[in-house]
Amino acid sequence: MYRTHTCGALRIENCGEQVTLAGWIQTIRKFGSITFVDLRDRYGITQLLFGETLNKQLEETPLGREFVLQVNGTVTERSNKNKNIPTGDIEITLTSFTILNKSETPPFTIQDDTDGGDDLRMKYRYLDLRRNAIKKNIELRYAVNRSARNYLHENGFIDIETPYLIKSTPEGARDFIVPSRMNEGEFYALPQSPQTFKQLLMVSGYDKYFQIVKCFRDEDLRADRQPEFTQIDCEMSFVEQEDILTMFENLVKRIFKDVKSIDYTAPIERMTWEEAMWQYGIDKPDTRFGMQLCNLKFPQHSFPTKENISAIIKSDFAVFNDAETVIAIAVPNASDYTRKQTDELTEWVKRPQIGMKGLVFIKCNTDGTYKSSIDKFFTPVQLKNIATTCHANSGDLILILAGAEEKTRKAIAELRLEMGKKLGLRKDNEFKLLWIIDFPLFEYAEEENRWVARHHPFTSPKPSDIETMINNSPIIENAADYLKHPYANIKANAYDLVLNGNEIGGGSIRIYQKELQQKMFEALGMNQVEQQHKFGFLLGAFEYGAPPHGGIAFGFDRLCAILGGSESIRDFIAFPKNNSGRDVMIDAPSTVDEKQLNELQLMLNTKQ
Repeated sequence: MYRTHTCGALRIENCGEQVTLAGWIQTIRKFGSITFVDLRDRYGITQLLFGETLNKQLEETPLGREFVLQVNGTVTERSNKNKNIPTGDIEITLTSFTILNKSETPPFTIQDDTDGGDDLRMKYRYLDLRRNAIKKNIELRYAVNRSARNYLHENGFIDIETPYLIKSTPEGARDFIVPSRMNEGEFYALPQSPQTFKQLLMVSGYDKYFQIVKCFRDEDLRADRQPEFTQIDCEMSFVEQEDILTMFENLVKRIFKDVKSIDYTAPIERMTWEEAMWQYGIDKPDTRFGMQLCNLKFPQHSFPTKENISAIIKSDFAVFNDAETVIAIAVPNASDYTRKQTDELTEWVKRPQIGMKGLVFIKCNTDGTYKSSIDKFFTPVQLKNIATTCHANSGDLILILAGAEEKTRKAIAELRLEMGKKLGLRKDNEFKLLWIIDFPLFEYAEEENRWVARHHPFTSPKPSDIETMINNSPIIENAADYLKHPYANIKANAYDLVLNGNEIGGGSIRIYQKELQQKMFEALGMNQVEQQHKFGFLLGAFEYGAPPHGGIAFGFDRLCAILGGSESIRDFIAFPKNNSGRDVMIDAPSTVDEKQLNELQLMLNTKQ
């Protein structure tokens, strides 16, 4: 027997017991004729006491950090207790020890406050996973997985696996493709999601499906993206939107309860996509704090035209006059910002990631006066009117961006989040859920002068918009007037669940009639031949009694990261890729030998 207890199990009530432990050496501390060793395993740390006899043995058999050790001894009460660890009241007075395996000196310290950089820790990920900080993340991931499975099982869902080698039907991100040796010149693709398979399962009568499943997208990476990621993928038959929202907001509440001991009893707010874009500039707003956007050029929530341009900003200031839009936020209690601080914010919005040319500010001083970077163009009365329009209070700082509508809206949304972070309004231990509903069904692709699906081609329009879609041609006669096309106003029967400004889940009620699905494909520019080639199997299935159905998929890695208080999903994945999509530990992707290429009938283009 290698161990009778783990390194996190023993307490003061175990004193006097003879025990055997096994684990890794965390630290070694020598004090004259005795030596203390901290022994670590997945469950915790226990202090070992090497008395005078065993201490002499250490001179002949020295120990090192990360040696794998087995020890026998008696549980005794510590004289200098450590209140920071659960086993801090006891230690093991050893009678014998065995070195099960030696270790080279680790390339970084295996502690919470490690001296290893990201690249080094990724290379030696198997060592990084020994650190307590990463261990907690992996345990949290398992807890979320277990909670979700339990909830779905209790609510009648069945876990069904779907294939990883499928047909390539790229619509959004690029597919990873896999050559087939047995089918020369043909390729599989790795699934970006199990979307069509879960719909086929609904056709098959499995009315409550789920899967915690790997998905793959060949796209540029960042902190919250990986080329392979995990979804909690769910689908239900004979449901409407309300059924989906109720079922899955309760799933998330259950995860909060099980994993974070949080009773999320507050009703989850619902906001239309249009409201979110108008008030926050983004379709996944962080509503833990206010600072809503104020459109100074078009203050009414209406379609911008020359007729409803606001008189509030009327002046000789060309930056505002020439801009497509002018948007402000009122930052609470920040009128004392110094010139250096406002200059830093100006440089922040000029960064390539934000892309604005400058920033305008108005200080609403506590003495009732206004100080602005545009004093030359605006009177105090006009500045006060702007402040009133922005619902700014005494002591607030108004920040204003102007430019092209889409770019400016995105920039001010990012600036709002940055100011929320600076003011401490975005706290890791506070959670706010929000449903976004009533998305547009289509987006306009200007370069191709055609419609593209905002979510995916299987999303149903709202029931009230189905006739509009069926009875109108998707062809856009005049690109400049695309907003006047009937398809521009069709709403999707879709929904996203947002947590603290992050989309953690998204789904829709699906199209389940063949004719409507064909009309959707037509709207996206697919002719009948292409429809049949890419999705003939789905259209065929819809001829055999497909039920009404809908579902949702949760970004499992992202949900874990938010619950763990991290901006990066990498720390919650056992073996992640870096920002170049490489696994630097196993050195993948890598080249393959010529024999493998020949078997696959592949020839590499070696041109430089």
